[in-house]
Amino acid sequence: MLGRLFLLACLLASPALGQTYPDRNVTIVVTSAAGALTDTLTRAVAQRLSEMWKRSVIVENRGGAGYSIAAQSVLRAEHDGYTLLASETGFYTIQPHLYAEGKLAYDAEKDFVPVAGYGTIPTALLVNPSMPVNSVSDLLALAKKQPGAVTFGTAGVGTALHIAGLELENLTGVKMTAVHYRGAAPALSDVIAGHIDAVIMGPSVALSSVNSGKLKMLAFGSEKRVPQFPDVPTIAETVPGYEASVSFGLFAAADTPADIIKKVNADVQKIVSDPQFQKNYLDRFAVQPISGPLDAFAGYLRKETAKWGEVVKAANVKIE
Repeated sequence: MLGRLFLLACLLASPALGQTYPDRNVTIVVTSAAGALTDTLTRAVAQRLSEMWKRSVIVENRGGAGYSIAAQSVLRAEHDGYTLLASETGFYTIQPHLYAEGKLAYDAEKDFVPVAGYGTIPTALLVNPSMPVNSVSDLLALAKKQPGAVTFGTAGVGTALHIAGLELENLTGVKMTAVHYRGAAPALSDVIAGHIDAVIMGPSVALSSVNSGKLKMLAFGSEKRVPQFPDVPTIAETVPGYEASVSFGLFAAADTPADIIKKVNADVQKIVSDPQFQKNYLDRFAVQPISGPLDAFAGYLRKETAKWGEVVKAANVKIE
């Protein structure tokens, strides 16, 4: 009897059962440069998590190589839930289709698990005001007249910004030149500066520049017009079938304890569903929430994976 009581006491005293997550600081590695919407939303979520958990939640920006730098950093860390990945969901739904077998340093579906979504936003086609275009038709006409002359920025090869441009090329037959950056923010800065012509990205961080006349917003990549911008057309009104959005969320290494993943998911759901958070961040940036539960988020990613796999195949893009 004494032996059983001793064993029970040891089990109850063990770190695995006696401690609650998190019992120390948590790091979230972001796939984008500072200032991009991925970064902005992650920092807002991290601040709320820090308040809930009474622990520091540190955000590290490791943009570049189409999500790979950040993703590999998370895989090198202990798979204990204390190092998470924040990314556009294209890391999981688009990038795997682009690389020849064995060329990507990880298998997104096998090496990572979805943890929680923040939201999704349709892309917007943004151009420098000096561009002699005022509509999608104008831009396509220019691109057809001068193949390769129109440049568009991306956040790296295979990122959502890159594939959004490839989808436009594939559906219209035009040829543009992709210019790759280490994140959406530097790509946008170069459009504003006039170093490149255009970018197709979630427009949230660009709205102030649009309002001040530093950028022209030609259209949205949504199926229907965005309620907050009823006068801005969709790309699909000119190019039937075009649809491109950018989604954001958290991922963890695949062998992270399931109870930790469930806790992070539940806590992020509380944050994203909070009316004040939605007003300050989601509504402000025209972001729509993603279904919160783990199975719903995973289902959303499966549908996106199938869709973008077809787009990449049609564009005949492969990274060797």
